Amino acid sequence: MRPLPPIDPAPGDARAADLIEHIILPRARDLGGFTVGRVLPSVERQMIGPFIFLDTFGPGEMLITEKFDVRPHPHIGLATVTYINAGRLVHRDSVGSLQEINPGDVNWMTAGKGIAHSERARPEDIGGTHPVGGFQTWIALPKHHEETPPAFAHHGKGSLPVIGADGVTVRLIVGSLYGERAPVSTFSEMFYADVRLEAGATLPVDADHEERAAYILDGTVEVAGDRFEAGRLLVFRPGDRLSIKAVTPANLMLLGGEPMDGPRHIWWNFVSSSKERIEAAKEDWKAGRFDKVFGDEEAFIPLPEK
Repeated sequence: MRPLPPIDPAPGDARAADLIEHIILPRARDLGGFTVGRVLPSVERQMIGPFIFLDTFGPGEMLITEKFDVRPHPHIGLATVTYINAGRLVHRDSVGSLQEINPGDVNWMTAGKGIAHSERARPEDIGGTHPVGGFQTWIALPKHHEETPPAFAHHGKGSLPVIGADGVTVRLIVGSLYGERAPVSTFSEMFYADVRLEAGATLPVDADHEERAAYILDGTVEVAGDRFEAGRLLVFRPGDRLSIKAVTPANLMLLGGEPMDGPRHIWWNFVSSSKERIEAAKEDWKAGRFDKVFGDEEAFIPLPEK
């Protein structure tokens, strides 16, 4: 396990008094009987690095029914990252992938010029109560990669770098951080990490990446003398190193990266630098021109009317 860099500045240091640019609270969204907390995009920020969409769900116990399933639907111009910390999902897509997602695994799906996929409960879990919890994120692709061929990659929990010491454990999901790089191939410089802190432990957050944020999943943390509870995305100002101290045992998701090459249009499941490209994707889905999801060919989510 690679050690963390030195802590600088220390919590409460006067020169670290203005490190937080925004505090974003999730907005509840009902996805047909399954409620998530939508963190990005928000009024305050459309993107943090290439992260343009972040939903969080759970953790908690849930009766697994057909409402848990996400039927086949399309994407363009982005990559999805599915990371769960409780429960199991079955991923299928139109490039032929069939993959069970377990806690700690990483599934990176490149939509590019167009892909369809579904995320469903395992048949043996339906009708029972099981723990669920995790994150669904979308990564905007640079303009010159928006029409890249669709693809899917799975990386098991054991393949991910682990960094830390003194009550801090950082599991690197995607990108580079603290001198390590995750095995997932990305289209821009970024980082995404699952951080566990024991009470009293301190996590240094360096300034190698321009845009940085931390979502507090569980516990209470302190930044420059101010305390923050769970269920908040702290967006940090660029340029300065800072540290996050755990007041109680805490679980954070760190994310960010280099700024995207311009704003993006986002409509339903489509992301693009071009409004015209999104209009074309709408027509393609309505006309059935997306490839079918392997093993899940009949069901689909219709194009919204608005």
